Amino acid sequence: MPLASQSMTLAMFAVVTILAAVGSPSQSQGAEPAPPSPKTYLQFIRSQAEALRISERPPETISEWEVQAASVRKGLQTAWGEFPTKPCPLEPQVLGTLDRDGYRVEKVVFQTRPGVRMTANAYVPDTPGQHPAILAVHGHWKGAKQDPVVQARCIGAAKLGYFVLAVDAFGAGERGVGKALGEYHGEMTGATLLPVGRPLSGIQVYENMRAVDYLLTRPEVDGKHIGITGASGGGNQSMYAGAWDDRLKASVPVCSVGNYQAYLGIACCVCELVPGALRFTEEWGVLGLTAPRSLLMINATQDASQFSVDAAKRTLTPLQQVYRLHDQATHVQHAIFESKHDYNQAMREAMYGWMTLHLKGEGEGTSIAEPEMKTEDPETLRCYPGDTRPDDWMTLPRFAAAEGRTLIAAKPLPGDAEGWRAEAETRRKALVDTVFGGFPTVPPIGVESESIGGFEMLSFEAEPGLPPITATRLGANPAPLAIVIDLEGTETDAYHAWSQAVREAGWQSVTVDLRATGGETVPGDKIGQAPDHNSAEWALWIGRPLLGQWVFDVRRLLDAIESSEGGLPLDVVLIGRGAGGLVALCAGAVDPRVTKVAAVGTLASYISEEPYVGQRLGVMAPGILREVGDVAHLAALNAPKQVVIAGGVAGNGKALSLESLRNAYQPATRVGTLLNAKEKLRLIEGTDPAGVLEALR
Repeated sequence: MPLASQSMTLAMFAVVTILAAVGSPSQSQGAEPAPPSPKTYLQFIRSQAEALRISERPPETISEWEVQAASVRKGLQTAWGEFPTKPCPLEPQVLGTLDRDGYRVEKVVFQTRPGVRMTANAYVPDTPGQHPAILAVHGHWKGAKQDPVVQARCIGAAKLGYFVLAVDAFGAGERGVGKALGEYHGEMTGATLLPVGRPLSGIQVYENMRAVDYLLTRPEVDGKHIGITGASGGGNQSMYAGAWDDRLKASVPVCSVGNYQAYLGIACCVCELVPGALRFTEEWGVLGLTAPRSLLMINATQDASQFSVDAAKRTLTPLQQVYRLHDQATHVQHAIFESKHDYNQAMREAMYGWMTLHLKGEGEGTSIAEPEMKTEDPETLRCYPGDTRPDDWMTLPRFAAAEGRTLIAAKPLPGDAEGWRAEAETRRKALVDTVFGGFPTVPPIGVESESIGGFEMLSFEAEPGLPPITATRLGANPAPLAIVIDLEGTETDAYHAWSQAVREAGWQSVTVDLRATGGETVPGDKIGQAPDHNSAEWALWIGRPLLGQWVFDVRRLLDAIESSEGGLPLDVVLIGRGAGGLVALCAGAVDPRVTKVAAVGTLASYISEEPYVGQRLGVMAPGILREVGDVAHLAALNAPKQVVIAGGVAGNGKALSLESLRNAYQPATRVGTLLNAKEKLRLIEGTDPAGVLEALR
């Protein structure tokens, strides 16, 4: 393939909107991240990932591959959640038409799930008869399907005789939370899907399958010859949908193929994330599902590390073996262009040639010159120009909220104490084994202790490969032991105020920074509304959400204190502030040594019809609503322990009234009643330390 050079024509947004322009924060940062020093959180994650894939080998026989492929498909389906068994009616509408030279553009809307509508542009050639079709999926360019970068390949392909369907991804383009173009569906918007166990990567696969369903309804389309292409995040969509849906006969992912371990150390959109993927495959295993259908991987020499040529080559080598086992070695090719992150004309021309060979059966797969074209003003292509989109439009967070409510309704509480005890054990096991990915097997705790000015400094290893955790303890048994969990770190004024209040109450005080927080915060971790964006995503790649890792740190802290003191006092109290309240509730639910828990100013429900504000991505554990329940159910799993809920916030960060708090925690109140321990759950409006400590007595 020829090399070509073309600079990106997109305007870059600053900080929060970088992803909306180019597909990944790392692509705007220029230089590759510096190698981590020993025993950093990133090095720990990389070591964990390497250990997960250390024994992976390309298959040697087709039967061996078939077993491996079945395992990969099962892993993907688990990561994405089950797809609907019966597709809903498409109910397509054409809302307008633009007549152009050699083709027309239809503004199309159709239903992908009940109440969820996808906006699309159909580029229909003027020539009669059936045409091969291309599904064009966009990346993180500002205009989504309307962006000139996306338009160019649609117009070019239409003029070459393809029916092209360009679709807006959920949460982007015309399908954002707001009605204006340019919205980004990542970080804490896409995060609303994680607790329901339906990450955005899987949502996109299913919606692109529905787009294929729509293509098959069009009389102008030759349904046996459909391909898919996109760049950046759209390249990821092409990769996953092309692997999953065998109706797609040709796939051309652009500036997106690399390998999963290359994602560790950079930022990526949540739409690229497959939770737990490294537990069952590397990227080549997913792409192998495409075989023997045709696959052209296009990479750029000046791209980010996760999409780099070297990372792609590590995927290509075992992938070629899969294609050889299918006797279709020529059906996978790799084209490299001297370019930045883009889908430029030379790349498009390579795609036209590949599609012509594999969808039309013509030519040799080499580049085809692009016809002359003129792109449209993005506003012209909108199905709902300006602010005309219906106000009741199903946005991504609204969909996630509806799914969450359905999951909770499908898991009713038992009607008696014995039933709840059995159910609680099932939910605890699911919390640890399924949601947290299990707790690791570690050596017996080793503790280094030093007394400084009345304070005891405890240093211990939570897990091999991590920096030691240092906790500061003041006070002695038998006074109650209070551990304050604040993921903002121990050096904040708020943390100092809580620590002082605990000591003034006559309790033992323990201050500690959990992994990847406080002094161990990953540099550059904040993206948009997510202060722990990168570290949280890296944790999800290895199937161990930060929420579970933090709970494990709390357990190891108790081990360390127990080992140092020869035991624990009768009362062990966890006080979690903000997102730390979720850590406290989870740790109290699974560790019988904890006797009391307080969640202060904590998210009251994972279910939110708006993007999360003031939360951490690390507590958005995939599938927690499906497997365990909502925040109130986590509180219920602590019963009959004493639990104090001091204030609380909605997903949008707004403080809740006491009445709203009571409504949110009704499941916990009901469980308390079943166990004759209703008084052990206390809901208070204030969040000041003195009031919370008084409620815990």
